[in-house]
Amino acid sequence: MEENEIFTPTDYNDDSIVHLEDMEHIRLRPGMYIGKLGDGSSHDDGIYVLIKEVIDNSIDEFTSGYGKKIEVRIDFAERKVSIRDYGRGIPLGKLVEAVSKLNTGAKYDSKVFQKSVGLNGVGTKAVNALSSYFRVQSFREGKSRWAEFSEGKLTSDSGIVPERTAESGTLVEFVPDAKLFGNYHFISEYVERRIWNYAYLNRGLTMYYNDRRYYSKNGLLDLLEHNLQGEALYPIIHIKEGDFEAAFTHINGQNNDYYYSFVNGQHTTEGGTHQSAFREAYARVVKDFIKKDYPPEVIRGGLVCALCVRIQEPVFEAQTKTKLGSTHLEPNKADGTNDSPLLKTYVLDILKRNLDNYLHIHTETADILLNKINQNEKERKEIAGIKKVAREAGKKASLNNRKLRDCHVHYNSNHSRRLESTIFITEGDSASGSITKSRDVETQAVFSLRGKPKNTYSIAKVDVYRNDELNLLHNALDIDESLDNLRYNNVVIATDADVDGMHIRLLLLTFFLRFYPELISSGHVYILQTPLFRVRNKQKSTYCYTDEERIAAIKSTPSAEITRFKGLGEISPDEFKNFIGKDMRLDPVLLHKEFDTNSVLSFYMGENTPERREFIMNNLRVEDDESIVIA
Repeated sequence: MEENEIFTPTDYNDDSIVHLEDMEHIRLRPGMYIGKLGDGSSHDDGIYVLIKEVIDNSIDEFTSGYGKKIEVRIDFAERKVSIRDYGRGIPLGKLVEAVSKLNTGAKYDSKVFQKSVGLNGVGTKAVNALSSYFRVQSFREGKSRWAEFSEGKLTSDSGIVPERTAESGTLVEFVPDAKLFGNYHFISEYVERRIWNYAYLNRGLTMYYNDRRYYSKNGLLDLLEHNLQGEALYPIIHIKEGDFEAAFTHINGQNNDYYYSFVNGQHTTEGGTHQSAFREAYARVVKDFIKKDYPPEVIRGGLVCALCVRIQEPVFEAQTKTKLGSTHLEPNKADGTNDSPLLKTYVLDILKRNLDNYLHIHTETADILLNKINQNEKERKEIAGIKKVAREAGKKASLNNRKLRDCHVHYNSNHSRRLESTIFITEGDSASGSITKSRDVETQAVFSLRGKPKNTYSIAKVDVYRNDELNLLHNALDIDESLDNLRYNNVVIATDADVDGMHIRLLLLTFFLRFYPELISSGHVYILQTPLFRVRNKQKSTYCYTDEERIAAIKSTPSAEITRFKGLGEISPDEFKNFIGKDMRLDPVLLHKEFDTNSVLSFYMGENTPERREFIMNNLRVEDDESIVIA
């Protein structure tokens, strides 16, 4: 370029102004509608949001008094989802518009749908636009109509035809578009968890998922009983009044409070104003009851709660509806005023009446609660001094410590890529070096362990602050006070695929399960899968994660050279970028209802070495390649 030459990147003129049709805009900017794409490894990946958007419409039919059954089916081989409700059915004359035109729907008029989940006329349209195949069929008043789409474009329309045999309602079938979602897969546990939540929150509704029946008799009481990770200190307190419902208890050995919160049946995984209202009201009511001026976090320490409110036209902070922003039970009037009750006042009044009465009547529960709170206060004082020193040391170390290589975008920010924020916990400098050089510095951070972390099964919380590495780790995650401050959406354990690597995984999982179980139960913890083999010749390289993939690659690669990766440090940064990018393979760490955390940790991580040795000797086998496997 000459010194005086003016550089003009692109002319800005009439041709620069482009209009996108509704479906085109959704496909171009899917994050605005479903949060993120993902491959199905994470519970908040887009393919599960698509399922939710369709079911939400069916739930709105049920809550309006139409249809007591919803059927969900997933063909995992074809990756096709089918959802059938037995409500009124979409009006036939507007069937195509209802699933393909933004800002089209019946939920703008609160007379038709009271306190519904879907409000913006977007949900099903997004499912349509982001699917390679989408079919909707409505059965209504002895007639039917179906329409098929591909990538949001209409391909077939049956028109209105007679239908005398089928019950009224709506059937939606779709296949998420692999061009957008990549090589995605459905994890059945994630879908089942959502199905259960719908059942808990809608008593009288029967859900079917792949022919299995889901039904709840006691609402949030059932939810909490089925999801408790630990021993409840006292019987679950269940309060239901008007548009408010909550079930809660304290967990033995836990220090932080944790919530399953919902608005109009929508799982608000990031909380919001209703959750803040409950936390504040609970601490205030209990404080007045025990007549001790303890800090709110001491009163709530160890509390686990399932909470739901139903409000008119809720305002969420994004289309994915994971955080409530409403401050009143009803929306503002046209002039901007609002004389409906404040959400926090409404929740406080209900807890004042119900919780205070309950504790006066159930004196045994009140005594247990007071003992737990006194214990929390004692522990708070015990660790206050060392916690302050450890926190300052952690901050100083985080600023100067090369063990943490941070990223720019964090989960607790408002950044558009916040859901992508990831921290890799690695073993040793060589492994962390490869990841650090390959990572996306915007959204991916690396924390390098110095060898094996401490076994935390038998230690107290104060020992976590005394241990430099564990202190640095929970400071990096910023989860000590509350999960609300979590800095990374995805906490990924990245260790070698050998015995030492497996041991480090167990030590880290023990740490999280002992002191921050909500990190796992909320679906934030994953195991990074990296290739075990590279099969290559001069024409191509294939990376294999299993022996089956290795055998298949050898058959399709003449004159193949086979490399066995023993550690992450052996994989060059240029190769590693293929394994932590869009094709990254993550195995989520899931807690099942039947999983007995305490018993498992006690056996594998407790002081029972002879029992473990006997178990290993009885279950040891040697594979043909001389690798040792525990059966």
